[in-house]
Amino acid sequence: MMIDFRTDPSRYKHWKLVFDGARADLVMDVDEKGGLFEGYELKLNSYDLGVDIELYDAIQRLRFEHPEVKVVVLRSAKDRVFCAGANIRMLAGAAHAHKVNFCKFTNETRNYMEEASAESGQKYLAAVTGACAGGGYELALATDHIILTDDGASSVALPEAPLLAVLPGTGGLTRVTDKRKVRRDRADVFCAIEEGIKGKRAVDWDLVDELAPNSKFDEAVAARVATMAAQSDRPSDAKGIVFPPIERKIEGDLMQYDLVTVEIDRDERNATVTIKGPEQDVPSDTDALTALGADYWMLKLCRELDDAILHLRINELEIGTLILKTAGDGAKVLAHDAFIGANRSHWLAREISLYWKRVMKRIDVTSRSLVALVEPGSCFAGSLAELLFAADRSYMLEGQLEGDNRPPAEIALGPANFGPFPMSNDLTRLQTRFLGAPEAVTKAEGSIGESLDAERADELGLVTFIFDDIDWEDEVRMFLEERSSFSPDALTGMEANLRFAGPETMETKIFGRLTAWQNWIFQRPNAVGPEGALGRYGTGRQPEYDTKRV
Repeated sequence: MMIDFRTDPSRYKHWKLVFDGARADLVMDVDEKGGLFEGYELKLNSYDLGVDIELYDAIQRLRFEHPEVKVVVLRSAKDRVFCAGANIRMLAGAAHAHKVNFCKFTNETRNYMEEASAESGQKYLAAVTGACAGGGYELALATDHIILTDDGASSVALPEAPLLAVLPGTGGLTRVTDKRKVRRDRADVFCAIEEGIKGKRAVDWDLVDELAPNSKFDEAVAARVATMAAQSDRPSDAKGIVFPPIERKIEGDLMQYDLVTVEIDRDERNATVTIKGPEQDVPSDTDALTALGADYWMLKLCRELDDAILHLRINELEIGTLILKTAGDGAKVLAHDAFIGANRSHWLAREISLYWKRVMKRIDVTSRSLVALVEPGSCFAGSLAELLFAADRSYMLEGQLEGDNRPPAEIALGPANFGPFPMSNDLTRLQTRFLGAPEAVTKAEGSIGESLDAERADELGLVTFIFDDIDWEDEVRMFLEERSSFSPDALTGMEANLRFAGPETMETKIFGRLTAWQNWIFQRPNAVGPEGALGRYGTGRQPEYDTKRV
């Protein structure tokens, strides 16, 4: 079954959007019968990947289609339950790769909520009524403010250890300690009890921000919304843009968008992702940008490349290497970058820039080998050069290929490479690349305005290898064959460790643990074996554990 990440509010099964001026309510009302697969029901607002695909779409639309929204209230339409977290039957029956990719996507989606608050002025508030457990509490943790109803029953919980033999590794533990800064000993108690914590203790332990009685709950939420809205810089009178469906055609091993093409070689287990540079002129002003809307080059590219990466992640598990190519005019890329950079105070230009940052981060944490090929006709310039620096390796052709009349391959740097698109470690890709030689970043920045041929790019350390036309084809082929021969597990571990040099952040912790811990835990019989916790959940039989600590 192919999973499609494209959706829109008219097709939502699990979420409702309600708008009231600067406030939007994002209401979780999961359809029990609406799971992606057979064999489970999504009871108690539990979720699978399909629920989170809709949530991701809603978050994107709130940012682009509703600039007037300053506060998003996350709440439940169900009685006595906010969200029970990831559906256990789904986890028990899902393939290992699906479980891990599901966890990665859900956490990226929660990161995007946090980024909307930090960067876009669109704040999130969780209005928690009823049980809020596991991934449901992780959802609340991703908001700026949690209000819990004080009704003697509503609670927050991370009960994975006592119930499931897995851990809240998609961000719950990290957000409890690093974001909410809950004391370690209290966090240990909290994560080890099945029933969770409610009332005053939840506030005292910093697990929630505010407690409100049932009779005044809506009033408390409205008051907090007003306070948060007053702190937002989002425009009150701007008109949003409409996201039309992403057009995509799949014919055999070719996936074609307007600006992105994916060609799959199943024998070699790789996919070539080719990105078109801009053909349209730079908008004359922000009114022209708004008029273009979703047809604007960079925004269209963000949507298409995002969809392509997600498709490859979840539907093409045996494709191990992504070959990144570009085609177009690097000068035009730099011109569009300059326009977006100069107008970043405008809400739409800011959102487009942030979207490209999110897409690049999505690529960074994708468990595939990444190689960039800089050839004649490439446009690895400015924002598109970030793809080059995201790659595990890069190869650049020196000179021209026989019979190719295009000018020699070049790279061009711009301000976009020195700040607006940091990685999860809060460093730019060039800062991460030159962690031990910060002077190399300064030297590279001094080359802004130059068209860098292979020799100059190599001198600046911007590519891994340069080859002439005699060696080019053989060197690229040997690399791809070698990569295909390695253990995929070894490559995933190697790449995830090497990509994020430098400081540890909440994001690098989350994704590092997803790659290592959860990959391991979801293979262990204590979780997924026939007598493990996921298999016996709900049967009335206790799991049987291998008691050796590893």
